[in-house]
Amino acid sequence: MEYGILLLRLVVGAIFVGHGAQKLFGWFGGGGPAGTAGFFGSVGYRWPAAMALLAGLTEVGGGVLFAAGLLTPLAALGLAVVMLNAIATVVWPKGFLGGFEFELTLLTVALAVVATGPERLSIDRALGWDDNLSGIDWASAVLAAAIVISVVTTTLGRGRADTGEMGA
Repeated sequence: MEYGILLLRLVVGAIFVGHGAQKLFGWFGGGGPAGTAGFFGSVGYRWPAAMALLAGLTEVGGGVLFAAGLLTPLAALGLAVVMLNAIATVVWPKGFLGGFEFELTLLTVALAVVATGPERLSIDRALGWDDNLSGIDWASAVLAAAIVISVVTTTLGRGRADTGEMGA
């Protein structure tokens, strides 16, 4: 099982690092800070540049921690918040298939790894933390905290979406 969990952690962690690098540096065809801030503004975030930076840092940092199996619940929390925010603000209207199935899959993998633990091939295990930082209680707490944080960021952190219209 440890090799399967390692594979999940490495691939999902790399996906998040790649998406964060798009936001922070414009790598891999991403918009970089300016383009990402513009996108965040278009979906209604009040402080689009700050939110774009926070999302990029969360994806890169959370992806690295998740891949390494270090502070796995904290890494999963950051990744879960980013995915819940993406679902709520961007892909929900598209429906399940062709919409939010990818984000839901990444969210599920993050929670599942917390529930099972990062396994033997992780820094958490090397430090002796894995038994104390995993299980269904931890996964439930991560999901609950992610929902609360996502509700706050998608309500208080957002105003009206910028429609590009002038006036009013």
